[in-house]
Amino acid sequence: MTFAQRPPGPSLGPSVAEYLDSYASGSGTPVKTAMRVADAIAARGDDGTWISTVSRADLIAAARAIENRPGARALPLYGVPFGVKDSIDVAGVATTLACPDYAYVADTTAPAVAALLDAGALYVGKTSLDQFATGLNGTRTPHTIPRSVYGRELISGGSSSGSALAVALGQVPFCVATDTAGSGRVPAALNGVVGFKPSRGVISAVGLVPACKSLDCITVMGGCIDDIDRAFDVMAGTDEEDSWTRPRGPRYAGTPIRIGLPPAPELEFFGDEPMAAAHFAVRDRILRGAADTVVAPLDPFLAAGALLYQGPWVAERLVEFAGFLAEQPESIHPVVREILRSGGKYTAVDAFRAQQRLQELRAEVGRLWRDMDVLILPTIGTTFTVDQVLARPIECNTVLGHYTHFGNLLDLVGVAVPMGVTADGRPFSVMILGPALSDDTVLHVAAQLLDSPRATEELVPQTLTRIRQEYP
Repeated sequence: MTFAQRPPGPSLGPSVAEYLDSYASGSGTPVKTAMRVADAIAARGDDGTWISTVSRADLIAAARAIENRPGARALPLYGVPFGVKDSIDVAGVATTLACPDYAYVADTTAPAVAALLDAGALYVGKTSLDQFATGLNGTRTPHTIPRSVYGRELISGGSSSGSALAVALGQVPFCVATDTAGSGRVPAALNGVVGFKPSRGVISAVGLVPACKSLDCITVMGGCIDDIDRAFDVMAGTDEEDSWTRPRGPRYAGTPIRIGLPPAPELEFFGDEPMAAAHFAVRDRILRGAADTVVAPLDPFLAAGALLYQGPWVAERLVEFAGFLAEQPESIHPVVREILRSGGKYTAVDAFRAQQRLQELRAEVGRLWRDMDVLILPTIGTTFTVDQVLARPIECNTVLGHYTHFGNLLDLVGVAVPMGVTADGRPFSVMILGPALSDDTVLHVAAQLLDSPRATEELVPQTLTRIRQEYP
């Protein structure tokens, strides 16, 4: 079957577990994997997934070196291929942020990526992004604009556009990405893969060129929860060089999980009736199952999200890019340039006012977590084509971030979970949110929604135990 003949949607390759099983059985080797991955990428050509890749010869050589490492077969990611978003450093490789004139060759590898390499993983290349990680749609690039695997000229989402595509195309089982305002969740939703945004600081952000340093997270895209778990277990850890570092939270304890659902009238689908129908079908499934559910108002979350681009946090991008903006403005994508320049209008008074308002909203949301453990929302309310985004770049991007912009401002964990397609064949996804350091609980609920047992499943009782109150 040719690429053109394949049905729309993700065509996932082997999972991490399947790679490891093939190596253990002798049916596969890291060198064979390197050959397959290089051939798969070459067969696609320039489709906007990758900005740079390791050459076929060098990838095979790297795989052979992994095979020859003493004790390599015992490593948790032995010979497993992966990609890295091109805002994260890999030693000897250009970090470009999709801006060729900004590019530099990194001297050292980001600790999160180094941990994967130490665990035996096979680095494949740098994936595409919205320039300077500024955008949720994937079109803000001087390179080929990527498209969703669902076809129909749908956007790939961004800013971690290539990371989602590399997984959805089956080229790698997981990718390292980032998330400031939804960049690791929106493209996952638009390509039918899992996008996990952990608690800020539990994965070192050293070696990441920051978009908004106080908010940025290194994230993981994967084909399944097990792939996310395996990569996250390797990457998580404190780093004294990261000012935001903190230890990973506790493992899920097996207690009943209370699921928050906002009142239906508070959910916005921007006139997209098939997307609304798909989402409410999932909610009905949760309610019909044995779930503890509580009503959770959405207003304080959305109010926090509005602060991100309608408040002074956009100015934080100038901490990193103000010099380049002043010296080489024509090198920057026009939409990104406009956004960066808008940060200059805010005053110190604006910043303090917004910080005080955000603290009020954090306190309000904090009280909601007393009655629920996770909150389930749409990941995106609708989809767009590339042409629609190019015609209305700011408006469409704001719509895409409706449910994701507040995540890091409120210090939440989030995972985008693919739930199939709408009646008219477009991808839809739900997002599970939890308070900081509830990563394992959030991943547990995601696995249950996907009917995908985790490694701890036999050790803990089922958590979706009963309906505690009827949903209005």
